[in-house]
Amino acid sequence: MKASTSLKAIPLVALSLCAFVAVATLPITVQGQPQDKAKNKAKAKATAVRTVTMATGLWHPWSLAWLPNGDMLVTERNGKLRTVRDGKLDADPVAGVPPVHSVRLSGLMEVLPHPNFAQNHFVYLTYTKDVPEKGEGQVATTLARGRLEGRELKDVKDILICDSWAGDGGSGSRLAWGKDGMLYMTTGASNGNAAQEGTSLRGKILRLKDDGTAAPGNPFAGKAGYKAEIYSMGHRNSLGLAFNPITGDLWNNENGPYGGDEINIIKPGLNYGWPKTSYGRDYSGPKIVNTAPGMTEPIIFWAPSIAPSGMMFYTGDRFPDWKGNVFVGAQLGGAAQGYPHLERITFDQNWDETARQSLLTDMKQRIRDVRQGPDGLVYVLTDEENGALIRLEPAN
Repeated sequence: MKASTSLKAIPLVALSLCAFVAVATLPITVQGQPQDKAKNKAKAKATAVRTVTMATGLWHPWSLAWLPNGDMLVTERNGKLRTVRDGKLDADPVAGVPPVHSVRLSGLMEVLPHPNFAQNHFVYLTYTKDVPEKGEGQVATTLARGRLEGRELKDVKDILICDSWAGDGGSGSRLAWGKDGMLYMTTGASNGNAAQEGTSLRGKILRLKDDGTAAPGNPFAGKAGYKAEIYSMGHRNSLGLAFNPITGDLWNNENGPYGGDEINIIKPGLNYGWPKTSYGRDYSGPKIVNTAPGMTEPIIFWAPSIAPSGMMFYTGDRFPDWKGNVFVGAQLGGAAQGYPHLERITFDQNWDETARQSLLTDMKQRIRDVRQGPDGLVYVLTDEENGALIRLEPAN
């Protein structure tokens, strides 16, 4: 699997399947401030972007992270942890990754270095683990930690294992470090009622210390019938997690059933509804109740689905028109004629949505992750058997 590099300049000026799709006729937010509607009636400002393919041959890559020295870590769903050094993909994966259950959507997922990586070399992984001791076919979403020394993970230990389930439906997991020094982790529960059960860690966002134990001050600590690790509940399958750099709020995105994908602002102790409420339908067809007392509604939803995965707030200077915008990877087109893409969402000063823009539609590939690099550029992973790491940079 040899790395390759290619360049492609794409002006965002046409409503075309062969280019980024420009947003027309809608006022949008640039740099967090609402534009004057009278002066901006016609179009959003087009942005010329060049794509650089940094690596190919990745098997369903899932997550991307940077080390302090500029190296990049990339996970593949089949259990491989890869390194990109000086812009080139290492031929050999990092040794020491624990065995993963890689069937359908299950496998190796998130990778995230410790904030003090330079001192402790800790790297965190989330993955699907076989737990035969729980019964035949049982698997569990698991958080592992190891020390990255050169091209090997050492002293790898599972520091949190969620309750198990049977089947190969998959259950996504993302990680994010808070300014409080705590580790936030998403767990999925697409089927059944686990997301509403306080005794289950599935279908939740967890708040943990760096050793995987419950963080102090969690909303359900000491409450009968609830796990102390739980920060919020009622989540279906959260595949994006990021802190708003302006407000400090934690945001997640999650996949609905048949429609009803959503973005939520996460607050401690709140219940986000699944499976009691959703803006989607059951796969069998019936509608699900949209709202109910005690349930928190999303700030954004998609119907039909785009299958969001990965999420970031753009804060860099390389794309000034994108500053303050949210980006999510889309694994579906959201329409019969749509294609997977990178979705850009703009907001006004109150964080109310004002517009959406579809990027990378010409690639026709599922976008699994999107990250802002230390250089202020945007990086995406395509979720394919021959997946790619692609960098977006200004064309001029």
